[in-house]
Amino acid sequence: MSRLSFFFKRLVRMDWKAMWQTTGLLKERSGKSRAWLLCDMLYCALKYNAGYVDYKIAQMYKLNDAQRKTQITRGLSNTIVRRMNDKAYWHFFDDKATFNDLFKEEVGRGWMKVSAETTLDEFTAFLAEYGDLIAKPLEGSSGVGIERFTRDHWEGREAEFLQELLDKQIGIIEERVIQHPRMSEMCPTSVNTIRIATLLGDKKQGIVYAFLRIGNGNVMDNVDQGGMAARVDLASGKLLTVGADKKGNTFTHHPMTGTSIIGFEVPFFEEAKEMCLKAAQKVPQMRFVAWDVAITEKGPVFIEGNSFPSHAVPQFAAHYPDGIGIMREFREFIDI
Repeated sequence: MSRLSFFFKRLVRMDWKAMWQTTGLLKERSGKSRAWLLCDMLYCALKYNAGYVDYKIAQMYKLNDAQRKTQITRGLSNTIVRRMNDKAYWHFFDDKATFNDLFKEEVGRGWMKVSAETTLDEFTAFLAEYGDLIAKPLEGSSGVGIERFTRDHWEGREAEFLQELLDKQIGIIEERVIQHPRMSEMCPTSVNTIRIATLLGDKKQGIVYAFLRIGNGNVMDNVDQGGMAARVDLASGKLLTVGADKKGNTFTHHPMTGTSIIGFEVPFFEEAKEMCLKAAQKVPQMRFVAWDVAITEKGPVFIEGNSFPSHAVPQFAAHYPDGIGIMREFREFIDI
């Protein structure tokens, strides 16, 4: 898709209210006028396929053209995904039950699919075995629709509970992952996962980037659910940067626990990398996958794999204080 075609497609689907709110926020942060920001956003949209969210998270109003060229914007991200991933194989990752079955060794926990065909007997037997569950829609992203349930929610009313899940369009229930105590020290309310992106590139194969996603009081660590992220050094497994959220707030220490973010070392990081690199070969038609990995006391496990990796978290301006974006990492693997 050409830049102009992508621009007009996005223009039609634009959330104008959100865009207007974003320019108001950036007006306060940058000291620039709303008119200047709107004109600059339009320039970046036409030249770099950057949406207003790209513009905000990368703080493009601070960058010169040389720096802006290094950003992976939404338009460029879409092009990379469609080039690297055969859509006929997306379902292995988009359907959570299919993913759990294909990567059952790496998932390493109990789960069952929930549908109108689910019998009360099999449902009750599963609930008897696992007293702490995470319920998810069968498809979806950004943590939308995910809830946690404990035995108090269903004991003595299993049939009603099954119907409630169906009414909420829950498609899968899973044994809750108990994360490594060190990870709980960062944030105990959510399972704090590592987003590890593998790329089977034309130049080389390996890991493009890794970020630790950190919760901030909610059940989910996702940045769309109020969480934050910090970049992980691929060699050491230590956090290189401050935590940053989607609103542009930055944190040197976690606001709830006081745990220092920069320098925090992720347990079992080498094992997590090895698991992702091995899994990347299982569906070679999916050459660019972002894996969400939880760390337990026994080692890493998969939460899910993403067929259409978000470009937002890897582009937070706080993670690239020199203004040079993540394109340089991608260019080690593929030509862009």
